[in-house]
Amino acid sequence: MTKKLSTILLTVAAVIFSGFLPASDSLGISKAYAGLRPAASAGRIKEAVETNGPGVDSGELKGVWISYLEWDTMPRTEAAFRQAVDGMLDNCVSWGMNAIFLHAHSHTDAYYPSELLPWSKFASGIQGEGPGFDPFGYFVNAAHARGLQVHAWFNPYRITGYQMSWEDVSSQSPAKQWLSDSTEENDRWVLKQGGEYYLNPSIPQVQDLVVSSVKEVLQKYDVEGIHFDDYFYPTLDDSQPEAWFDKPEYDQSGSSLSIANWRRENVNQLILKVNRVVKETKPSAVFGISPQGYLGNLRSDTGMFTDIDHWLASNQYVDYIMPQIYWGFEAKTSDKSPASFAFGENLASWIQLKDKGPVKLYLGLAMYRAGTNVSDHNEVSEWLRCQDILKRQVEAGRNSGKVSGYCFFSYRSFLEEAAAKEVENLKAVLRK
Repeated sequence: MTKKLSTILLTVAAVIFSGFLPASDSLGISKAYAGLRPAASAGRIKEAVETNGPGVDSGELKGVWISYLEWDTMPRTEAAFRQAVDGMLDNCVSWGMNAIFLHAHSHTDAYYPSELLPWSKFASGIQGEGPGFDPFGYFVNAAHARGLQVHAWFNPYRITGYQMSWEDVSSQSPAKQWLSDSTEENDRWVLKQGGEYYLNPSIPQVQDLVVSSVKEVLQKYDVEGIHFDDYFYPTLDDSQPEAWFDKPEYDQSGSSLSIANWRRENVNQLILKVNRVVKETKPSAVFGISPQGYLGNLRSDTGMFTDIDHWLASNQYVDYIMPQIYWGFEAKTSDKSPASFAFGENLASWIQLKDKGPVKLYLGLAMYRAGTNVSDHNEVSEWLRCQDILKRQVEAGRNSGKVSGYCFFSYRSFLEEAAAKEVENLKAVLRK
């Protein structure tokens, strides 16, 4: 994929759903893993943990997302993989980070040896086939050796999507097994919408699978947190049978709730169960969610069905919320009016919501946009004119007194030439 095409795809995706796509697909392995060093010794691990925690409450969170797209570029042999991870994590430390948010489950799969789900295609090249070692486990140990927290990142319902087709799904996957066995009862536990496959959020057994996978990671690895992003319900249209998704389950439920609120309650039940299993399995770990960054979209009755107001008013759902505020300060609407989703006004709306309950507020910020021609309805894109947007966003969060940390999408965006000045300016504030 060319850099120009990749940038166009990213811009479209971010505007539509603030999704997780790469800033460029042209990154070479040598660039991605620059500055490699040997793995840390046991003594260094002990020293780092005693000095830095690690732990969310030890200070401001400064994290970076490492997604399945980074996993997909990693070397497949164990020795080369370890060297690459060491270089990546050394880079994270040099940028001033104290945490990584690392994909553990991206497509109802696993980046470690799991008893519940098949190996991820992005860990080995073929879903269902392992790489012959535990790559996720090495990431955790190497991160802790450098004083970095590890938050295991889950996409709760996604089965297919960008770079992952139904043909890529292993016969070992519960999704394929449910659709191919002779039991009619589980035929609707997997649904197809807009050409992609999802787990059905309304099915208790589906929720239990997600919860069990979270518990499995917590039992196997000493991670500091469990992290969900914004892949909940797809966009639906209940007036079109081909876009009904789980409407038949609603019709059969006899619920007195509206269908939108019934769907929100399905997500709520999953989040409640996950929060409970996190606290029961590892009380020191945190659970948080990174939803789309604009509250107007989150409160929609046609997609996602994230009950954001309910979650932030309670201590029963999440420990933190990390909205993906991926816009600059000067974003405008198509008629050139200041956009309500521009960073300043958007941050104020999240602070107002955060103040209604005990949930911490972190900000998800868009390194992938640095130095690119983002369509923000300015004569010249703010992201081309300015090289200190992320620096000023961190400073604005700090000045508010309401923001507890930041996370940047994504790791390899920090290595893009177009982002170099933005990275240098950001490093200056992250190291403070």
